[in-house]
Amino acid sequence: MERKSIFTRTFAALGVRADDPEELRLKKNLLVASSVLIGFLALLWGILYVFLGRPLAGSIPISYTVLSSVSVTLFALTAKYRLFRLSQLLLTLILPFFLATVLGGFINSSAVLLWSLTCPIGAFLFAGSKESVLWFVAYMVLLVASGFIEPFVARTARLPEGIITGFFVMNLAAVSTVSFMLLQYFVRQKDRAFHLLHLEQEKSEALLYNVLPREIAPALKEGGERIADRFEEASILFADMSGFTRLSAQVPPVEIVRLLNEYFSYFDSLCERHGVEKIRTIGDNYMAACGIPIPKADHAERLARMALEMQEYVESRPLFEGVRIRFRIGINSGPVVAGVVGLQKFHYDVWGDAVNFASRMESQGVPGKIQISRKTYELIREMFRCRRRGTVTVKGKGVRETWFLEGQR
Repeated sequence: MERKSIFTRTFAALGVRADDPEELRLKKNLLVASSVLIGFLALLWGILYVFLGRPLAGSIPISYTVLSSVSVTLFALTAKYRLFRLSQLLLTLILPFFLATVLGGFINSSAVLLWSLTCPIGAFLFAGSKESVLWFVAYMVLLVASGFIEPFVARTARLPEGIITGFFVMNLAAVSTVSFMLLQYFVRQKDRAFHLLHLEQEKSEALLYNVLPREIAPALKEGGERIADRFEEASILFADMSGFTRLSAQVPPVEIVRLLNEYFSYFDSLCERHGVEKIRTIGDNYMAACGIPIPKADHAERLARMALEMQEYVESRPLFEGVRIRFRIGINSGPVVAGVVGLQKFHYDVWGDAVNFASRMESQGVPGKIQISRKTYELIREMFRCRRRGTVTVKGKGVRETWFLEGQR
């Protein structure tokens, strides 16, 4: 079994270069395999003709086997694919015509010229549809010529009718089998390649949907104008781990990454559950928004529920290196502009005064608390319990009144 495996790998590697694309490797492997197969059949045909008393006819397919073997050997040594392809196509095109002439024409040779049909089929598989047209025209010329010269090359000492009929069957069966095997193998490999391409495309699309909102990604794929929209009503959430700088100085980086991944992965699942759009993470800071890119009348309510579940999850976690992990969470509502920025490492982002104020709600909040602005409070106060914090001096905004979100009514 091992010897067979080594032989198969060696056979498939004939003439293949390390930098060959996958499609070219397929063509080389298939051309070598078909050359060996046809060479074996040609040798068998030649021996039969010699056995039937037609040594001149037998020498032609035997010569094909020898010349084809030389061509395969040179290809294995030089890896010159174009020369190898040309030699194989010429051999399969011309030698069957000579054999038909020696045997007395198309009928007397049992339509041996059909072997030349493997030339345009091979050209289609190994050279492309455009070049195969020329080879097919050459085949048709030889086919017509074979019928035209038959009265002039017919022999009195022709093969018996039964043998001619038998060779008819053999030629038709062999050419049909070789053609079918070539096409089937090639199409099967093509289907495999397309399947792998489809899987890679699905991975790329999944990655794109992880980076961008599902409503935005298709428009970006189509290559339209720069994507940007204004939304009159939306809510923005910022969450930041309290004491992260001190903690990251005491704990190995891999543990910090594992910790952030644990929390942020759960926050991502909450976004999915509540119809909230994750915007980005920077270090230990998590940003999300609701009401974009699809407007939602209950954007503040959705984000409030998500914030409460975030807080509940954080409080339920065990101590980390003896430290109780807590997040400051801030929410604000108002008009924003959202769109895709960047040319290569693009991402969906949100801008506006409402975004800046939401960031202040987080940065000037209290660890373990959810601080919301007046605008958000007015949108959710009928459905949620909120406790007035009082007035807070907000950087760049002056003195503002804020509330702590504590639960649902």
